[in-house]
Amino acid sequence: MTKKYFGTDGIRGRVGVYPITPDFMLKLGWAAGMAFRSKGACRILVGKDTRISGYMFESALEAGLSAAGADVLLLGPMPTPAIAYLTRTFHAEAGIVISASHNPHDDNGIKFFSGDGTKLPDDVELMIEELLDAPMTVVDSDKLGKVSRINDASGRYIEFCKSSVPSSTKFSGLKIVVDCAHGATYKVAPSVFRELGAQVTVLSAQPNGLNINDNCGSTHMGQLQAAVLAEQADLGIAFDGDGDRVLMVDHTGAIVDGDDLLFIIARDMHERGKLQGGVVGTLMSNLGLELALADLGIPFVRANVGDRYVIAELQERDWQVGGENSGHIVCFQHTTTGDAIIAALQVLLSLGRRDESLAQARQALGKCPQVLLNVRFAGGVNPVEHPVVKEACARVTEAMQGRGRVLLRKSGTEPLVRVMVEGDDENMVRGYAEELAKLVSEVCA
Repeated sequence: MTKKYFGTDGIRGRVGVYPITPDFMLKLGWAAGMAFRSKGACRILVGKDTRISGYMFESALEAGLSAAGADVLLLGPMPTPAIAYLTRTFHAEAGIVISASHNPHDDNGIKFFSGDGTKLPDDVELMIEELLDAPMTVVDSDKLGKVSRINDASGRYIEFCKSSVPSSTKFSGLKIVVDCAHGATYKVAPSVFRELGAQVTVLSAQPNGLNINDNCGSTHMGQLQAAVLAEQADLGIAFDGDGDRVLMVDHTGAIVDGDDLLFIIARDMHERGKLQGGVVGTLMSNLGLELALADLGIPFVRANVGDRYVIAELQERDWQVGGENSGHIVCFQHTTTGDAIIAALQVLLSLGRRDESLAQARQALGKCPQVLLNVRFAGGVNPVEHPVVKEACARVTEAMQGRGRVLLRKSGTEPLVRVMVEGDDENMVRGYAEELAKLVSEVCA
């Protein structure tokens, strides 16, 4: 069945525009409460990032959950992966995150975690959607859900992050800059790295409800690059607004993306005989990652774009490590979802074991030149499925003889076909991309 509200990562949109409205959130809280208490009494954790609308939606969800008879534990501003972890440790039936991740403050959304700290299965999301279309009721007064606050949530999560590295770990002598995007990691991330001995300079950790992701964090790396150079730091770490994405900057100021970080973690685990299976990337993962892993004998598969699909592929194969070039990195040996702090710690451990800088480590992954062109079309017939276009893609793929890749896909949000070609030779790649884009344009005309 097609979902009406849930996308690949919960429900998201502009604040004040349906469904990101207080009345919808009230009904969503009730629907979720009814769905999760169908098996008996239940507790649901609610956390949020730092955007101003979080207060409004937290109150609406709280009222809806209580009306359904679900007890509510409020966490306040906490990273998304922290809510996944705490949902498990409190043995709650579900966790709810009020966040729009890397989006600006005037967007917001809702993400759910199951009691296992994983994404909700489709059947539960569909149950919630069915309840959203049902009349809202209220349980008897003596069965209304109670609401309390977990005051030590930050401390619990900090200790969990530290437990993902050996107890003997000391980052003394390591000088890092951390950009918290004025988001959910603003308290916990600096504490984790400082308590492990690193010298930490902190950027963008003064949230005011409006400045989340505003020219900072993993979507705007310029400030971090400048600070790493000015501080003569060993590296910089950038989080997004809800703390499930991480990118880095090496000591030269170069950006180190999710593909680089994924390779560094996987290579380290492989060298220590700890890598279970292979690595999951996405359709957008650079071909260089696939080739570099192949050189090490590490299997690699691609999932659809979105951490939900990466996680599903990992679960199906019983593998541990996967991620996206945007910085979603999943380390199943430590947690159940993408966790930016956990991933950053694994990278730092990897560098320490090899006694190399981040700049040195990233050199082992030779990125392939990649050209992405957008072709607008009016709708109707999908040009990606046109026989002429498919034949041309096959011809180009064959011509690159296994050292290149073609990807054509329709945008999910705009009337665009995205034409991506990558390979060893930049001029060749650009030529093929322009050729295919022209052909798609002609088919669309």
